[in-house]
Amino acid sequence: MPKQKISQKQSGYVWVETNQELRRIAVSLEKEPVIGVDLEADSMFHYKERVCLLQISTPSQNILVDPIGLKDIAPLKPIFADPHVRKVIHGSDYDIRSLKRDFGIEVRSLFDTHISARFLGYRETGLASLLKDKFGLNIEKKYQKKDWSKRPLPTGMLDYAVQDASCLLPLAGILEKELRAKNRIFWVEEECEIQSKVIPATIDKKPLFLKFKGAGRLDSRSLAVLEAILQFRNKVARRRDLPPFKVLANGPIMGIVTKRPMTEADIKEIRGLSTRQVKALGPSLLKKMGEALDLPREELPVYPKKSGRRISLKAAERTKALKRWREKRAGEMVLEPGLVCSNAQIQSLAHARPVKTEDLAEIDGLRNWQRQVFGSEICELLKKTG
Repeated sequence: MPKQKISQKQSGYVWVETNQELRRIAVSLEKEPVIGVDLEADSMFHYKERVCLLQISTPSQNILVDPIGLKDIAPLKPIFADPHVRKVIHGSDYDIRSLKRDFGIEVRSLFDTHISARFLGYRETGLASLLKDKFGLNIEKKYQKKDWSKRPLPTGMLDYAVQDASCLLPLAGILEKELRAKNRIFWVEEECEIQSKVIPATIDKKPLFLKFKGAGRLDSRSLAVLEAILQFRNKVARRRDLPPFKVLANGPIMGIVTKRPMTEADIKEIRGLSTRQVKALGPSLLKKMGEALDLPREELPVYPKKSGRRISLKAAERTKALKRWREKRAGEMVLEPGLVCSNAQIQSLAHARPVKTEDLAEIDGLRNWQRQVFGSEICELLKKTG
C-alpha cells in the first residue's frame, strides 16, 4: 500500500511567549473542531519535572507555547475543557497528568492515537512507528532526552517538536477511518473518556522502597538499609536539582544493600559507583547504612503483602475458562488479550459469576463496550462452567 502524504501547512510555526500572544492564539483555537497536542518536559535533568514546551497543531498552523516564559497558560484552559474541540494526543496518560499537575488543565474530548492503534491490532504502536508506516516518515528521536528547559531552544529541537505535533491530525484521520470500518470507534471513545480522567500522582509519606524494583524480596533489615539510602539520595537530588537516578543509580544501591560495605575500601568495590561518587557520597552512604543496621528490631520496616481475594475451586475453574475464551477471541480479532478482558476483570467475573447480561453492569471496571460486544458470550460461558 503506498504511503499517504501529509498536506503541507503554512511554513514555520508560531512561537508564543507573551500573554498577549497567548490570548490571541486561545481565541483562534476556539474555532477549531480538532487540535493536535504534544508536550516536552525536563524529567531527565531536574528534580521536579515540569512541562517546558506545549505543541498545538491545527489544520493550518503549528503553535509552540513556552510555559517557562509565560509562567501561566490559563487562557488555554477553556480550549482543553471544551467538549466541542477534539484533542488528539499520542499516549496521553503522561500528557494529561502533566497538564493537570502544572497548570490545572483538564482535557475533554480526547482522541488518543496510541489507544486507537492498540485497538486496531497494530504490533508497533509508538508514534515514530506509526508515522513511518502511514507516511514513510523517519522521525529523529534523539531530541526526546534533551533538556527542554534551556532557552533558547536550538532549531533542531524546535523542528522536532513541530513535526511530532503536526502529524497527529492526519494520523488520527486515518486511524479513525480504520476504527469505523471495524466498528471499534466506540470502544476507543470510551477508553479515551476514561483516560481523560486520570489524575497526577500525589506526594505521600509512604516508604520509598515501595517503588523500588526488587524490594519485595528483601528482609526487614535490608529494607531499612534500602530506605535509608533512598531517603539520602532523594535529599541530595533535591539539593542539586537533579533527578534521583543521576545522583545514584538503582544498581549500585542494590549492591550496597546486599553487600553491606563497612569501609570506604569496601564501597569502592560496589559495581556501578564511580570514583567521584565514592568520594562525594561514600562517607554518607556508610553512615546511613550503619544507622539502619543499628535500628531496633521493632522499628524495622516490613514489605506489605498483597491481600489477594481467596478464590474457591469453582471460581478458579471459571478463571481458567475465561482466560481460554479470551485467548481465542483475541486471536480472532488480532488484539492483545488484555484488551479483550484484563486479568482483573476476569477475576471479578469469575468471583461474581454473572449469568445475565444485565448483571454485568455490577462488575467493577468492565467497560460498556465489553458488555455490548462480549456480554452474551461471557454469561453463556459462566453458565456452562457453573
